[in-house]
Amino acid sequence: MADAPAVPLTLEGSYVLHQMFRFRRTAWRAAERGKQERIVNEAVGALAAMEQGAADGHPQQSALYSQLGHKGDLLLLHFRDSLDALHRAELAMAQLQLSDYLDASHSYISVVELGLYESSAKAYAQLAENGYAPHSPEWKSGIADVIARQSAAMAPRLFPEIPKAKYLCFYPMDRKRAETKNWYTVPMAERQRLMHEHGLVGRRYADCVRQIITGSIGFDDWEWGVDLFADDPLVFKKLIYEMRFDEVSAVYALFGSFYIGLRVRTEDLGRLLAAELP
Repeated sequence: MADAPAVPLTLEGSYVLHQMFRFRRTAWRAAERGKQERIVNEAVGALAAMEQGAADGHPQQSALYSQLGHKGDLLLLHFRDSLDALHRAELAMAQLQLSDYLDASHSYISVVELGLYESSAKAYAQLAENGYAPHSPEWKSGIADVIARQSAAMAPRLFPEIPKAKYLCFYPMDRKRAETKNWYTVPMAERQRLMHEHGLVGRRYADCVRQIITGSIGFDDWEWGVDLFADDPLVFKKLIYEMRFDEVSAVYALFGSFYIGLRVRTEDLGRLLAAELP
């Protein structure tokens, strides 16, 4: 296995866009009530259709959140089957009159990703036993078969519905690539062990939090994005705190900014813009 690839196989699913906005509240308050109502009605109609998603097949949904803190006021989360569809969702938001009162404060582009450390090790070993050299036509065919089988089995996780939980926590993260600690020079078997131990922590919280991991290498400034969905926001603190004590996080993880939002029903958008509690 000395010549086996160092890169584990991954499965990809829904493309994901996080849009964070600041709301021009002063300008909104200066608008006449009739204009506000027209703008809200247009936005509610568009967002309701996006929240509903596809009638069949993959959900391809969007969700609206009221963002807490100074980093923004509104957070829109979009899951789509392609970057083109994600771009269409972004343009659909830009076409709304409401966009005249929104300033983008941040965004993040990624794709739902499932890492296959265990399956990769088994597949690489089997292909090597069959005498196939890495990246040979026979090797590539064998890998394609593994990806196809796993993608079919994991389809619900690759193309998920947006959880209906009350709270959302989003943050990006990297693995260290420093001189003394470099994740990408660690042997794959060791990375597999570390990720297995890391995953055991998350499984202990499976009954109270939903986690969706997305890959963003080549798409955005960090390597992964993490979305956590829960009805109790304290779960975010407890889960992330506990995970920082496992080896893969303590030694190799770097974290970006954290964003917290409360799920808002589209029909409550007008009240939210009026700074009323939905």
